[in-house]
Amino acid sequence: MNVLVVDGYNIIGAWDELNYLKRKDIGLARDQLLEILVEYKAYIGERVIVVFDALYVKGQESKQSVNNIEVIYTKEDETADECIERLVKSLKTVKNQVYVATSDYLEQRTIFSRGALRISARELLIEINSMHANISDELIQQSKKQPKRGLDMDDELRKKLEKIRRGNA
Repeated sequence: MNVLVVDGYNIIGAWDELNYLKRKDIGLARDQLLEILVEYKAYIGERVIVVFDALYVKGQESKQSVNNIEVIYTKEDETADECIERLVKSLKTVKNQVYVATSDYLEQRTIFSRGALRISARELLIEINSMHANISDELIQQSKKQPKRGLDMDDELRKKLEKIRRGNA
């Protein structure tokens, strides 16, 4: 099974739309990222974990599920990088491939050494945009297909059914 671990604030800071939103309201930027990742998870069908550090959210570590993605807010003195490294160590097995979405170079080197693979913020955005394009293409193709009208039946059966419909059975 593949697992995608996302460095939440790193991605928010790297994507122009979310970074702009962050300057107005960090909570809205977080919510927008989570909505995007919920769609992405539904499309890829793999486990997604998003980590936000205590830079903007103070207190104890908390874990919650938001529409089937796991969201972790680190404890006050723990960075997202430390939490991600701990997750990679616990999740990486022979059966699990862990991908970490971050553009933090030092974090990328650390997760490589633990056996995980990285996806840069830019690469993740490209994948998500590709997902949206694929969904749009599929919807266009579905709308072009003409629905089949009526049932496939031979003339004899059609005549019998017509007699029944008219009450001449």
